[in-house]
Amino acid sequence: MAQWGQLQMLDSKYLEQVDQLYDDSFPMDIRQYLSKWIESIDWDTVAMQDSLATVRFHDLLAQLDDQHSRFALENNFLLQHNIRKIKRNLQDRFQEDPVHMAMIISRNLKEELKILEIAKNEAHSPGKTITQRVGPSSRLARLCWKISNGLFDYQVVDQNIKNVEDLQDEYDFKVNTLKNRGEEIVQDAVLGLNELLNVTQALLAELISEELPDWKQRQKIACIGGPPNACVDQLQNWFTAVAESLQQVRQHLKKLQELEQKFTYENDPITLKKAYLEGRALELLKNLLSNSLVVERQPCMPTHPQRPLVLKTGVQFTVKLRFLVKLQEFNYQLKVKALFDKFRRFNILGTNTKVMNMEESNGSLAAEFRHLQLKEQKGPGNRTNDGPLIVTEELHSLSFESELQLNQSGLDIKLEVRPAISLPVVVISNVCQLPSGWASILWYNMLTTEPKNLKFFLSPPAAKWSQLSEVLSWQFSSVTKRGLNQEQLNMLADKLLGETNPEGLIPWTKFCKQSANEKAFPFWLWIEGILDLIKRHLLSLWNDGCIMGFISKEREKALLTDKCPGTFLLRFSESSREGAITFTWIEHDVHGNTPVFHSVEPYTKKELSAVSLPDIIRTYKVMAAENIPENPLRFLYPNIPKDKAFGKYYPKPSEAAEPMEFEDTDKTGYMKTELISVSEVHPSRLQDNMMPMSPDDYKALEQYVSPRDIDAVVSQHCLNYKFGISRAVVKLQKSTTQTRNEGCSPSK
Repeated sequence: MAQWGQLQMLDSKYLEQVDQLYDDSFPMDIRQYLSKWIESIDWDTVAMQDSLATVRFHDLLAQLDDQHSRFALENNFLLQHNIRKIKRNLQDRFQEDPVHMAMIISRNLKEELKILEIAKNEAHSPGKTITQRVGPSSRLARLCWKISNGLFDYQVVDQNIKNVEDLQDEYDFKVNTLKNRGEEIVQDAVLGLNELLNVTQALLAELISEELPDWKQRQKIACIGGPPNACVDQLQNWFTAVAESLQQVRQHLKKLQELEQKFTYENDPITLKKAYLEGRALELLKNLLSNSLVVERQPCMPTHPQRPLVLKTGVQFTVKLRFLVKLQEFNYQLKVKALFDKFRRFNILGTNTKVMNMEESNGSLAAEFRHLQLKEQKGPGNRTNDGPLIVTEELHSLSFESELQLNQSGLDIKLEVRPAISLPVVVISNVCQLPSGWASILWYNMLTTEPKNLKFFLSPPAAKWSQLSEVLSWQFSSVTKRGLNQEQLNMLADKLLGETNPEGLIPWTKFCKQSANEKAFPFWLWIEGILDLIKRHLLSLWNDGCIMGFISKEREKALLTDKCPGTFLLRFSESSREGAITFTWIEHDVHGNTPVFHSVEPYTKKELSAVSLPDIIRTYKVMAAENIPENPLRFLYPNIPKDKAFGKYYPKPSEAAEPMEFEDTDKTGYMKTELISVSEVHPSRLQDNMMPMSPDDYKALEQYVSPRDIDAVVSQHCLNYKFGISRAVVKLQKSTTQTRNEGCSPSK
């Protein structure tokens, strides 16, 4: 039997000794209410450790709070009052010195044991009979002790009856109030929560059926060079707001449940609707969460950032997932696994399982796979050409599965999140397949809104020129600072559509498979070659608008016809698959009536790797037999002086070749050289088609003629605008060279 229980069995004289142990500093009420807990603690040890004493002090306060709650359930107002008073007194006395309280308890327990021992010894003494030891007087003493300590205090009973009467009156008042007005308030509260769920459900439906698909469609367009899709943060804010709203509804329902436990009545709306509302709120939350996993950044090889969704076997690629509901309780609760479709069997190498967290992505709940690779499984019946489609037309997808298990913050959820599926990808085994693979991605993303139509190229639809022209322009603006203007697009439209396609529909085969304009390569591969040429060698010129690029020969002649001789423009060759650029300039015959157009043989990546296009234009020469080479290029279309248009691209003075000195080659090594482009023409062209005098021509004259003789030379050889100065310069250079050979110095 517990120590306190044994004490209560003693005679009154011993109970009086026990009573003397307790006073206001540590009242007997505590010993009575918490007897089991007090006797379970080693108070001698507690009294020797400040930290342990502090812990036990707070434990005792918590025990008193529990006792207070029990009295509250019994509606025992008086005992509740006593407990609160005792707790305040303890805090005042022992808050700063809990060791003192432990010492008091330890001492009292020891004194109680002494009293029990004395009583036990006296009860077994030879001079007393059994009747004396356990007779009626002993029972009476115990009863008197209980009464004296308030256990059967009639005043307490009387007070309890009065409290019951008061509570009954209060209950009658509340019931009557609820019948008159409170029931309506409770009903309104329940209806308000139901209406809030209606609004949330409508918003959730709009997010899942409209906003989320719209965002995915914008992402498709952004993948092929369209406007950037930077709306995922806004989408996350919306999803999170709905989740927080549903969480708030659940908190309100929890509060209503607490109120129901305190007071309820027949046909209480809380009791009738609570389960329905809780189930509905949880179902909406699960629906939201199951649709919250998205592919934030589509699969892409870091080596080709402008070509996402084309993956090469054996090359690492990255992909990023985001969970649109950003709540702290979901952090590190979702594990995502990457899987490949079954159309062709691939092994995914690298870590294909990640845990979503908020630390690696600026606070959003995300997981990024950075080192995935695809390796095709070799085996019978798994060759890439077994199916009806070529490799670059086979579409695949990556899916990401996740499961959410959460049991915290009032949530108990085990939910299979709907898999996030990537946009269709093309898997290639050789980098030479990349252009054709990218064409497939362009065509699919441009023409379909279906999220996963992997058989798209079994019967690919035709594209409208209005669609394709925009996508073609994006291919340039995504890798440069300039897309295609309307005149450039008109030329491409003529090339693709011709005059026999008034509907403006371009079939897939004509875009990517059939030869364009009887050339040995398709239209798209021609465009791809030009894009690569621009990225490698012409990026600054293209960005600055120096290259007209796409223009037909007929349109080219129309633009140059009324321009000054020497006006030229830059356009892309239509006969080179790898991409090439040429320039065309205009001259006039001796009578000035008939324009003559000249185009240089196109420059490919090979030539441009050796000499930049601005240097080619700067040093370009046209020569005929027995004549000094001359540069026929004067003005970039429409009328920009050549040096003004390209001067900033010329080599700096420090980079130019130093004057060559004839020294011993054993000491100096090789002599410096400069590559220039020279075109040979028939001598009659130089005699019949003269150029107007330019500032460069004056400088050339000054090298061979004194300033006072320049006007005479110009007068003699430049009788009119059409006859030009170039011929005079050539002759002067020739005669001066001859004079030098004869040992004479030039006039200057």
